[in-house]
Amino acid sequence: MTAPGPDRSTRSAASRPRVRPAFRAAGPVAETSLAHLLALVMVVAAALMSASAARAQPKFPALTGRIVDEAGLLTLSDRNAIIEDLKLLEQKSSDQIVVFTAKSLQGYPIEDFGYQLGRAWGIGQKGVNNGIVLIVAPNERKVRIEVGRGLEPVMTDLLSKLIIENTILPAFRRNDYAGGIKAGVHDIRDILLGDADAVRERAQAGKKRSAADDSNVALYFLIFFICVAIFMVWMQQRQMAHPGVASRRRGGGYVTIPSSSGSSGWGSSSGSWGSSSSDSGGGFSGGGGDFGGGGSSGSW
Repeated sequence: MTAPGPDRSTRSAASRPRVRPAFRAAGPVAETSLAHLLALVMVVAAALMSASAARAQPKFPALTGRIVDEAGLLTLSDRNAIIEDLKLLEQKSSDQIVVFTAKSLQGYPIEDFGYQLGRAWGIGQKGVNNGIVLIVAPNERKVRIEVGRGLEPVMTDLLSKLIIENTILPAFRRNDYAGGIKAGVHDIRDILLGDADAVRERAQAGKKRSAADDSNVALYFLIFFICVAIFMVWMQQRQMAHPGVASRRRGGGYVTIPSSSGSSGWGSSSGSWGSSSSDSGGGFSGGGGDFGGGGSSGSW
């Protein structure tokens, strides 16, 4: 008969295996490690955001003059006329205006594209921030007047919108890009030189002309359709009165008109259009001006 073994209940507590608790109270060391981990996560996130912003920044062409005609909308004579106006403005007021026609906005809203372009080029004087960029994007059919921080009280958003809606866009809708740009620059210059009332008067006169033109177009269409209807009635009555005329003429020959030698009078006589954009004489650069998103935009 075997002797009974020791009772399990009599085993000492020291001989029993220790069970580690699943969780421990967070001590100073654990709190320090968690803080370091959070700091590392924040640093990595900031680095990723900075890299993403750097990649997302639009790519701008070099500032080669007061006009950078990347889209090729202006002739040489147009550019020279506008450049002379902008030079005179800068001599009188130190304000800088640059015209930029873009092939593409690179997927950006023109508002975001505009203030980044102004900062990249530094249009206007540093500390004064008296620069303006007139941006035209024909492929996206967008236009914007981007105003430097220092000129926002003078070239207000309302005045910028007035110029775009009443001066620039009507010309653009007629595919007259050069006319719209020149007229827009003229109005911007007048406002910067203190003649905003003249710009407002021209805008009101333009509205009246536009309303009159719309009325005339409707009248012309009405007259045209009346004439067409009268002609059709006359032709029908003539055929009814002389039913044999058409059949007799159908058997006759055709009269041909020989074409004149050489090319026809219809042709496309293009001027000196091109995408050259540098100022004649060169020597232009931005002065380090800053932009904060002031200005207005429009589309056609």
